[in-house]
Parts: sequence; structure tokens; C-alpha cells
Amino acid sequence: MDKDVMAQTEDGSKACRILALDGGGAKGFYTLGVLKELEAALGAPLYEEFDLIFGTSTGSIIATMLAIGKSVDEIHELYRLHVPTIMREKKPTARTRELRKVGDLVFGQLGFDATRTGLGIVCTKWQFETPMIFKSLETQAHGRTSTFVPGFGCKLSDAVEASCSAYPFFERKVVTTSDGDKVELFDGGYVANNPSLYALADATGPLGFEPMNCRVLSIGCGQFPEPKYSLIDRMKRRFWLVQLLQKTLEVNTGSMDQLRRLLFHNVPTVRVSDTFDKPEMATDMFEHNIDKLNLLRQQGRNSFATQEKEIESLFAA
Repeated sequence: MDKDVMAQTEDGSKACRILALDGGGAKGFYTLGVLKELEAALGAPLYEEFDLIFGTSTGSIIATMLAIGKSVDEIHELYRLHVPTIMREKKPTARTRELRKVGDLVFGQLGFDATRTGLGIVCTKWQFETPMIFKSLETQAHGRTSTFVPGFGCKLSDAVEASCSAYPFFERKVVTTSDGDKVELFDGGYVANNPSLYALADATGPLGFEPMNCRVLSIGCGQFPEPKYSLIDRMKRRFWLVQLLQKTLEVNTGSMDQLRRLLFHNVPTVRVSDTFDKPEMATDMFEHNIDKLNLLRQQGRNSFATQEKEIESLFAA
């Protein structure tokens, strides 16, 4: 899984390239739009271009598929086929069931030893209210390396499901580690909807890179106007809970990015996540209209275009 050749900085020292993907439910279509252009610009599978790929919630799905070698087009096709089905369900049990089906379909029995680059999947422990990050490389471990097991011995599908378990809209996920511990988990967005800070902690900690030798591409899911629903529809959808969840994740995203700027101000970073105010772009994380989701993907591609020069400079540095 270790890369044979890492990117180098101008002075010839090794650089650590990091891809960090936010959570955002169905709005991951926006992320896929950005990544579509990135993959084409680099002309190579993204796992070959990044030393660490971290993801939270929908970002964990995309990150994990990239890490096992899938192309962005392959991931988009899976999103197109399955995300509307999951988000159309009304009850948490039904959404969780459909999410688990897709995880089993895509990842099967694969474990973290199937990844081709450093991977981080961010989850939240229910009982302890602390992060639990599933990692693929022993070199990412912050201590206790003698007992390190990739992904705590769990399957990729279980870790991804846990990261996506946006309680109360999905059921919480219980995983069993290689030590036999049962751990109850829910959505990683509650601790780090933007996982770039955790990825940098690995790069500058156990991996031993100087901050100025790290390169971070942080991709969000965009910010969009709230959909307009009738009072009855708002009650049926428990819309106030959706609003609260989205606001929680957005506040978390912003605070994590502010901390990243303060703590790692000398790390070259490009953040791609635009804000849209046109009424026709109104959507939320449970969007299941495929035409609207396609618009999000198109906007992601446009966002890449507006920051293409910055991204090129990031990779050239």
C-alpha cells in the first residue's frame, strides 16, 4: 500500500499530498463533480496522486472507493443508481437497510488491506462522544503501533456505514473490532465534517512531515438555499431536524477549517466548496431528485474550473 515515489517540494524533500472530503449526504454529487475534473487534469487514478485520502460521511464513501482503485466515473455511476433510493426512504431503519445493501454490494468482504493508499474514515463514538478514525496504514498510528490493525480489523463496508450513520435519520452502527470490542458509532460529521485537520495530524505526527511539506486539497459539498416545503411536507419530513442536522454539520465544517488555518497556516491548501444562492439550486442532504443531483455535479465541475489555477499550483509546488 505504501507509495514507491512521493511528490517532492522545490527543495527536493518529500511532500505529502492529502485529499480531504467533507460529509454532506446526497450533496456528495457536488464533490464528484470537482473530482471528475481533478482526475482528468491529473491524468491518473487519484489513489496514485495522494498519500492520504480522508473522508467523512458521504466523503468516506467516495474516499474509500478512490482508495481501492475506482475511478470517479465508476463512483458517480454507483451514486446515480443508489443514492436516490437510499434518500427516498422515509424511516431510519429503511435508509440504513438500503445503505448497508449498497456497502455490501460495493465493498463485499474487503478489509483495509485492500486499499492502495493511506485512508482515513472519520466516525463518532456514541458512548464516549469522541472520534474513532479507521486507518489503513500502521504509519498513521498515533502510538500503540505494536497492536495496530488496519481499520481495527473491521470491513470497509462497516466503517463506511458507521461514518454515514447520521443519527437520528440513520440507525447507529455497532462494529466489532479484531480485539472483540463492540463499539457503537454514528456519523463522523459530528466530530469532523471537514476531515482535513485529522489528516494533517497524521501527516505531521506519525508520518513525520514538516507542515510546509504537506499539500492539502479540501473539497466540500457546497452550500445551497433551503428547499421550500409546505407546512404539511415540513412536518412529514421532520424538516426542523434536517435543518438542525445541516446547521450542526456546517458549523462543524467551518470551525474545523478555521482551526486548520490557525494551526497549519503554513500548509499550502486549496479549499473547494462554493455557496449558491439561486432558488433553483435549493436542496439538502436528503435530496433524491436525480435531475437536481446532476445539477450539483455540474456545479462541482464549475467550481473546479474557477480554482483550477490554484489547484495546479498546489500540485506543482
